[in-house]
Amino acid sequence: MTIRVLIADDQAMVRTGLSLILRPYEDIEIVGEASDGHEAVEAARRLRPDVVLMDVRMPRMDGIEATRRLLAMGAPHHPRVLVLTTFDLDEYVYDALRAGAGGFMLKDEPPDRLLAGIRIVAAGDALLAPTVTKRLIEEFVRRPTPESFDGSGLADLTAREREILEQLARGRSNDEIAGELVLSRATVKTHVGNIFMKLDLRDRAQAVVFAYESGLVRPSQTNEPAAGS
Repeated sequence: MTIRVLIADDQAMVRTGLSLILRPYEDIEIVGEASDGHEAVEAARRLRPDVVLMDVRMPRMDGIEATRRLLAMGAPHHPRVLVLTTFDLDEYVYDALRAGAGGFMLKDEPPDRLLAGIRIVAAGDALLAPTVTKRLIEEFVRRPTPESFDGSGLADLTAREREILEQLARGRSNDEIAGELVLSRATVKTHVGNIFMKLDLRDRAQAVVFAYESGLVRPSQTNEPAAGS
């Protein structure tokens, strides 16, 4: 299956560089480019990409607001968003995750990691690079728990589902969770789907947010997560 990609970045050189990196791959189709968040939203509505590579700091509309508007389009029409960030922009990761971004990568990642990230996000999984996730956890420590995440949804989960949600918050993949809890991968996948349904979550990225903001998992409990799902 071909993955349709839209590139949103205010620097023409970055957009060109990403296009040159991705065009040789047969399963990637660059359907368009955008120089700011407003253009990204309009282009996404018109071109229907599967994945938007989204910069954060852009004129007119930043990547966070653009991500929020893209997700407001509703399934199955909205694309998946992979945020490309830099170390000095990590404070925006929390807000982008809350807005609905499905993954985060650093702009200096090698091409093969970028390609893998696009494929992971397009498949519906979340991608949280360890360096980005570490900063994200630090941000959870600084911020108060919002009223919208009071933890009441945890009562709807079974003991096993709560256990698996904790593993998700640690950045574990389904295979890793299966090995840790001595379950089959299919069983873990079923539990993850039930968690998403019961808590009204879109993906693993939102599950991480919920686990921390509900108090199920504390940053001090967490080892540095793996790079992908």
